[in-house]
Amino acid sequence: AQNIQQFVAFRLIQGIAGAGGIVIARSIATDKFSGKDLAKMLAIIGAINGIAPVVAPIIGGVFTEAIGWQGIFIILLVLGVLLLIGCMRFRESLPAENRLATKWADTFNSFKVVLRNKQYVCYVLQLAFAQGVLFAYIASSPFIIQQHYGYSPFAFSICFSINAIAIGGAAAFSVKFRWPANGTLVGCMGMLIFSLLECSALALGCSFWIYELLLIAVLFMMGMTFTTSTALAMECERTNAGTASALLGAVCFSFGGIVSPLVGIGNILVSTGVIFVICSFCSLSCILLALGRRRTKLYFAFSTSQKR
Repeated sequence: AQNIQQFVAFRLIQGIAGAGGIVIARSIATDKFSGKDLAKMLAIIGAINGIAPVVAPIIGGVFTEAIGWQGIFIILLVLGVLLLIGCMRFRESLPAENRLATKWADTFNSFKVVLRNKQYVCYVLQLAFAQGVLFAYIASSPFIIQQHYGYSPFAFSICFSINAIAIGGAAAFSVKFRWPANGTLVGCMGMLIFSLLECSALALGCSFWIYELLLIAVLFMMGMTFTTSTALAMECERTNAGTASALLGAVCFSFGGIVSPLVGIGNILVSTGVIFVICSFCSLSCILLALGRRRTKLYFAFSTSQKR
């Protein structure tokens, strides 16, 4: 790249290409599994997708010190080659009898079909607002931990790693629920409660340890919803799995991109806490709309009876 315009353009193409892996992974899982098995498989995918944005900056920071920022792109090139070799062994996961011959126009029309499914849309929005919490955390934590609390980059990396483990552990724990909707409800309610506590603590100038412990709780609850809501959303649109997966990823990452700069408005401690609360509240509202009052009561009753 000879200038910043070329650099951004190439990165845009790289991002579009990289999005394929996220979309296709969920589509393959939906093709091959259903019900509880689908939730377990999406738990693995959700754990990877949840941890990756958190761990990647740590790994990138380590390599940048050793080989410079230009060297990062050599590593990405090597990863790209390995992925290309792996894709050569890929086989279509959807049985031949279930495949449809579609045109580009049909592909775009399928988005309209998927968007008419109100329950699917609610699940996607729930995930998108949860993703807003994640990206608000990613955008604000370097400034809060390093500038406000005065910790070193190394200490910040350790905190980032611990938080990533919390997200991954939550994704794995979420499969313990007999019904995915219960996991999403519990996760959303817990996320809102701990976000309120985190917002209050930051506004009152809490210590670092209170901030970090509450943050781990927020991220754990958020991680629970990633897996369960993805399973619920994909189950709603099995016949349009590719389109549903693409729309899910696009909306979630768009929300993350919109939310990230908002933490810089005014006092970053207050703005981060407020965004946590708003996104958590909207996330809970979306899952309640998806399930409906009667269904929500049934899910909780089912969960209670199973525990007994």
